[in-house]
Amino acid sequence: MTAAPPAAVRRPSRRARTLALVALAALPLLVSLAGPLLAPHSLDTPVTAPFAAPGGGAPLGGDQLGRDVLSRVLHGGTRLILGALLVAVVTTATAALVGCVAVLRPALGRLVERCADVAILLPSLLGIMLIALAWPGGGRWAVIVAAIALGVPYAVRIVAAAAAPSASAGYVEAALARGESTPYIALREILPNLRATVLTLFGLRFVEAVYVISMAGFLQIGPQPPASDWSLMVRENASGILLNPWAVIAPSTAIALLAVTVSLVTHSLSPDSPAKAVTRS
Repeated sequence: MTAAPPAAVRRPSRRARTLALVALAALPLLVSLAGPLLAPHSLDTPVTAPFAAPGGGAPLGGDQLGRDVLSRVLHGGTRLILGALLVAVVTTATAALVGCVAVLRPALGRLVERCADVAILLPSLLGIMLIALAWPGGGRWAVIVAAIALGVPYAVRIVAAAAAPSASAGYVEAALARGESTPYIALREILPNLRATVLTLFGLRFVEAVYVISMAGFLQIGPQPPASDWSLMVRENASGILLNPWAVIAPSTAIALLAVTVSLVTHSLSPDSPAKAVTRS
């Protein structure tokens, strides 16, 4: 008599996986935002010798000035995350509004395509440097404005492409026949059908903003010493990486962990591909 086959292992639902990834992404975000409250030492007070090895009151050792690396890492993510959130919110909101209107107004749609082509061809680093150098005083706000200016045309094109099938749908034609205004149709008829696309775009813009702001900080276009910033810490402590590698590894890992976790959540929120839709049907 043969034994019964083992019961099939039930795979977790997509909703459960998404919630797990959201919780995973929320952890580094919460730690970064609450970091200043968790730091064991003040931001600029030397507690060790320059590039001292981990030990004593400095679990990750000291930086180039003997400041506690752990404390500076806990302080260094708040402004980066808030800046990336601002870029993602402004870029996504602008793209959602303009993209939905562009599919209803062909002239605006053609203008969006031309602007997106120029933005894609322009190297992001060159655009950031041009805007930062022209901005009075430069600094973090110049980088944020540059990230928004360079990201909006491409984001609008994505939303417009996703909204194009809805522009010819029956409910949109009915709204046009009723004499509804273009903003009403864009916001009430088209945009609600693009929730997954907008959420995915928000995640992608956030990750892109993290990389752009970090790259600018590494090049000292944005935050300037003695500010506590992860990318700036990598640049400042690169010369002593052989003495205390944690002064470079810790902020680099924080940037990578933040970007990877948000990217995983973004991927889980992305709309199903046509192949998946056919399989399910």
